[in-house]
Amino acid sequence: MAFTSCIHMEPNREMTVEEFRAWLRRYDMDHDGKINREELAEALRSLRIWFGWWKAREGIKAADSDGNGYINNSKEIEKLVKYAQKNLHMKITKNSW
Repeated sequence: MAFTSCIHMEPNREMTVEEFRAWLRRYDMDHDGKINREELAEALRSLRIWFGWWKAREGIKAADSDGNGYINNSKEIEKLVKYAQKNLHMKITKNSW
């Protein structure tokens, strides 16, 4: 979907995993294909989530399997999705193909 890069996210809006990925890519400030804690915090601030910096830190800790400080592969994205669903109450569904 070409329009996913301009999706306006709201915490209560239901989205697919691919839309979640597209939303995160908007905050990849250095365009390295990875999301670090500061980028995730900025993404959470865009949703007006309280304590976004702290929740970003916790999200990185929960999802960063290899300990490099980045969310950088599908497995880590899946873990971040689970964190967002449980701790941020975001509604993220599997992609429908």
